[in-house]
Amino acid sequence: ENYTQVNIFKEVFEKQQAPNNQSLITHPHKTIGNENKQHGQFNPYQMNNGTAIAIAGKDFVCVASDTRISSGYTIISREYSRTTQLTKTALLTAGGQVADIDGFAKDMQMKVKVYMRQHRREPTLETLARLVCTTLYSRRFFPYYSFVMLAGINSEGTGVVYGYDVFGSHDTMTYGFTGSGQSMAAPLLDNQFVGHNHLVKKPAENRQSVEEAAKDIINSIAERDIYTGDSIELTILDKNGVTVRHEPIRRD
Repeated sequence: ENYTQVNIFKEVFEKQQAPNNQSLITHPHKTIGNENKQHGQFNPYQMNNGTAIAIAGKDFVCVASDTRISSGYTIISREYSRTTQLTKTALLTAGGQVADIDGFAKDMQMKVKVYMRQHRREPTLETLARLVCTTLYSRRFFPYYSFVMLAGINSEGTGVVYGYDVFGSHDTMTYGFTGSGQSMAAPLLDNQFVGHNHLVKKPAENRQSVEEAAKDIINSIAERDIYTGDSIELTILDKNGVTVRHEPIRRD
């Protein structure tokens, strides 16, 4: 039996034929109706762009991101913060749709509070890494449109970065990147730090050099990516706590 002739499968196997001038003349209502049906469907997701990078150090982590969010060629905000502190040892940052980034961050903050009430202590970075994974996977049928990075200090006192896709698949890294400028951030981070293209990964040791490199990378991306700009939010987490600084970059 040929299942391609069943109505529910028919549209999947039939090839869409491009309309020609003759079809426009003879069947204008069918041609125009099909075009409207294809292009007028509701899409709940929207990419709000921007760039974020996270770098793990020997006993610290550095998260640098821009503060611009946009929709197409329209700038929605110039002062948006992509980074959320979950615990004393963990930072969350993401790229994607702002509504889902904020929704996921609030969801994680709520789960951290529940964990603290049940266990009378903060979750470790390893526990949070697993919790982020299961939370994203639980929404796999209508996922958060946020590409998450979890950066912090693990139980051994070393900086670690976890990178996730929207379904919760993740990897442990010495640095990570997300957002509209990630293709430009990747080669710069590969050049500056021992990372994905090395068999033995080593976290950076000099905090000052990491901060300067992070600022230079975001500034360099802002010169070439219209969706990255306005200012840099530089967040440093170490044994002394969290430090946040803002520095201006390209605003046009």
